[in-house]
Amino acid sequence: MRLLVVEDDAALAATLRRALEREGHAVDTAADGDEALWFACEQDYDVVVLDVMLPGPDGFEVVRRMRGAGRWAPVLLLTARDGVVDRIAGLDAGADDYLTKPFSVGELAARVRALARRAPQERPVVLRVGDLVLDPASREVTRAGVPVDLSPKEFALLQALMRRPGEALSRSALIEQVWDFAYDGTSNVVDVYIGYLRDKVDRPFGRRSVLTVRGAGYRVVDDTSGAAPEAPGG
Repeated sequence: MRLLVVEDDAALAATLRRALEREGHAVDTAADGDEALWFACEQDYDVVVLDVMLPGPDGFEVVRRMRGAGRWAPVLLLTARDGVVDRIAGLDAGADDYLTKPFSVGELAARVRALARRAPQERPVVLRVGDLVLDPASREVTRAGVPVDLSPKEFALLQALMRRPGEALSRSALIEQVWDFAYDGTSNVVDVYIGYLRDKVDRPFGRRSVLTVRGAGYRVVDDTSGAAPEAPGG
C-alpha cells in the first residue's frame, strides 16, 4: 500500500515511517498542511495518516480541502485532543477514524490496515430539492445557482431534511441528527433554526420550501413555483 504520513514532529514522523515501511508499505511524509495538500492532491494514496495540529492549514482544514478536491483516500487523524467535540469536528470534516496521542505504533498500523480494507470511498451524493442544492462534500448550498451562506448547524439541519424530501421529520428526530441524543438545550432550538433557514433559503428567493407539518415536525419540498402549501402555524 502507498501511505501518506503528515506529522510536523520530525522524530515521530520518522518513527512512523520506519514502522510502516517494515510492514511493506510505501510511505511519503509531509510536515505541514500545505505540503500535505500538495501530496494528497497530486498522488493516489491508500490511507492518509494526518496529525491535527500542523503549521499552515490544520488537519481539519486539510481533510476538508481534500474532500472538496475530490480526493477520497481514507484519513486517520492523529490528535492530542481527546475531547468529544474535537473528535466530532474531525469526522465531520471528512476523516474516517482518529487516534489519540500517545498511541502505540502497533495500534496505528492496525487502524491503517482496517481503513485500507474498506471499499473505496465515493463522493457523497449531491442533494437536490427543486432548485435548492446541497453538496455534502464541499459543504456548499445554492438556490437557483446563488450561493447561500449557512452556519454549521443550519447546514446540518438542512441536510437532514433534504435527505428525506417531502417527509415530515419530528423535532426530536432532528435534534438527534443535528445536535445529539443527550441535548439538554432549549426545547425550541429546532424551531429557532428552522426560522434561520427560512430567512436564508426561502424568503430571499420568494420560496416556501421549508414547511411546518402541524403536530409532526418539518419537511422540505420542491417549491420552484413559490406556491407550496403549508400547514397553519408556520
